[in-house]
Amino acid sequence: MTNAPRQTIRLDKWLWHARFFKSRSLAAGVVSGGKVRVDGTPVSKPARAVGAGDVLTFVQADTARVVKVLACGERRGPAPEAQALYEDLTPATKPRPVQARGPNPRYEGGGRPTKKDRRDMRLD
Repeated sequence: MTNAPRQTIRLDKWLWHARFFKSRSLAAGVVSGGKVRVDGTPVSKPARAVGAGDVLTFVQADTARVVKVLACGERRGPAPEAQALYEDLTPATKPRPVQARGPNPRYEGGGRPTKKDRRDMRLD
């Protein structure tokens, strides 16, 4: 029975290969900040080895991401190649409604307000 060693890769490199972050330094910064968990354990070292079967939890763009590592990957390839590296376990959530911002309620004019307009806008 042969027991081959598990193939591993640095955590920051894997996050970059899987296209979760635009640069490896951004990925390393998130890991160094303690914002990534591997199998539920917080990690603060970008050099932490991850391999197939590990579950990563991290926040990306106000969304908690949960992904299972399927493969290590050899390079940072195109998106379809990157998506083959992981299985997304993130729970589905309802999208939050975007609050529509109307015009400034204090000033309803075009261009720069005059001195009189500015005096009238004061809410003393």
